[in-house]
Amino acid sequence: MMTISLIWGIVIAVGCCLWLILGMRRRQMGEPPLENGLIPYLGCALQFGANPLEFLRANQRKHGHVFTCKLMGNYVHFITNPLSYHKVLCHGKYLDWKKFHFTTSAKAFGHSSIDPSDGNTTENINKTFIRTLQGEALNALTEAMMENLHLAIRPPVVPKSQMPAWVTEGMYSFCYRVMFEAGYLTFFGRDLTGQDAQKALILNNLDNFKQFDKIFPALVAGLPIRVFKTAYHAREKMEQDLRHQTLGKRDHISEVIRFLNYTLSTLDDMEKAKIHLAVLWASQANTIPATFWSLFQMMRSPEAMKAATEEVNKTLENAGQKASFEDSPICLNQKQLNDMPVLDSIIKEALRLSSASLNIRTAKEDFTLHLPDGSYNIRKDDIVALYPQLMHLDPEIYPEPLTFKYDRYLDENAKTKTTFCSNGLKMKYYYMPFGSGATICPGRLFAVQEIKQFLILMLSYFELELVESHEKCPSLDQSRAGLGILPPVNDIEFKYKLKHL
Repeated sequence: MMTISLIWGIVIAVGCCLWLILGMRRRQMGEPPLENGLIPYLGCALQFGANPLEFLRANQRKHGHVFTCKLMGNYVHFITNPLSYHKVLCHGKYLDWKKFHFTTSAKAFGHSSIDPSDGNTTENINKTFIRTLQGEALNALTEAMMENLHLAIRPPVVPKSQMPAWVTEGMYSFCYRVMFEAGYLTFFGRDLTGQDAQKALILNNLDNFKQFDKIFPALVAGLPIRVFKTAYHAREKMEQDLRHQTLGKRDHISEVIRFLNYTLSTLDDMEKAKIHLAVLWASQANTIPATFWSLFQMMRSPEAMKAATEEVNKTLENAGQKASFEDSPICLNQKQLNDMPVLDSIIKEALRLSSASLNIRTAKEDFTLHLPDGSYNIRKDDIVALYPQLMHLDPEIYPEPLTFKYDRYLDENAKTKTTFCSNGLKMKYYYMPFGSGATICPGRLFAVQEIKQFLILMLSYFELELVESHEKCPSLDQSRAGLGILPPVNDIEFKYKLKHL
């Protein structure tokens, strides 16, 4: 008599054979080369997840610049030639960027649909973010961030004789703590009940945010959050703190949050809180590792430290300001912050080395994608994807691509460099850590400004040193590939102490 396990083995084997015969997609005439993978539903997901960059490079060598892979039940067409990127974006009428992003947000944060076509919002929510994160609104947001960074970084006035000596701390932990506190206060305001209550709120939310963010890639992959009890409770606690009733007790709430309350007028208070949490995550999850990499790469390079310090000092001098523990805090306007090409280049180079975003669009209908490499038939509901890390680490575009060069984005006049070439042709898209086209991050300008403000304050108020002078660069955490800036696998210890100003 056959055992139960043997029977199940036969059933599974037969099921797999039927899937291989009937369930595998067949490449049709005019479609890109196809990689189905051998695992039902997952397809090539395990190989992609282990090392996306090497997986895509291997398929690029095998199939050319355009190929299709089955990933988690989806057929994804990867366009790997950066000279084709602008052509992809020209097919906007056939491609829907909202479907994937809105669905993913709803899965991760548990809110109702924010697609305007479903009637829960008064306008395209992306327009709300552009209106409240750019233009005139950016001025107020940047000013608030500078004030809150001072609160998080600059110590209270103490006699010089009592100034502490060197403090040693994990750099990623330091950046996480400082940027989370300043960012939280900037978007969601300050507690009216006092500093102690505010500090306790920030610390609790910081812990909860870390628990939730840890399992975020699993939520994007489709796993239900209730599988992760600690993260589920952490998300619930953060949502409670972001309800309108709670925010009503806070001061200096950003225009982003105030305007969202109006835009989401048909949703109840709890639904709004879930979307506020999505805003919190979007404002922190990539900015924190981007801040770490900018500080770390700058400190590893004596030339970068020297050039950055000189630029900060010159900017403050021209603005008639100086770093001080007694006088008014440093406050630079948009024009002054924008006119700092060295810091811009340092941040860009740090993000080039650490970004692994996946630009995704879904086909609205069957259509033909026309590219310089050829024309390809795309089926309805398939995904068209760009993976800019392939471009960022291309030695033809960026010589010695794994080496941090602080001046890589500076021209011969020490101004911002905008000319990069591939195959002898000038590139329209050569730097894409924030996405592209309609999916480009609406908060990218603010993100760069807040990282720049952080570096200015660190260079102005502190002496900085790595504990290990020849510190090896930590590896990137590939588990978050596709989500933006990859954090370090391990933290790096550094020392800081107040300057005698």
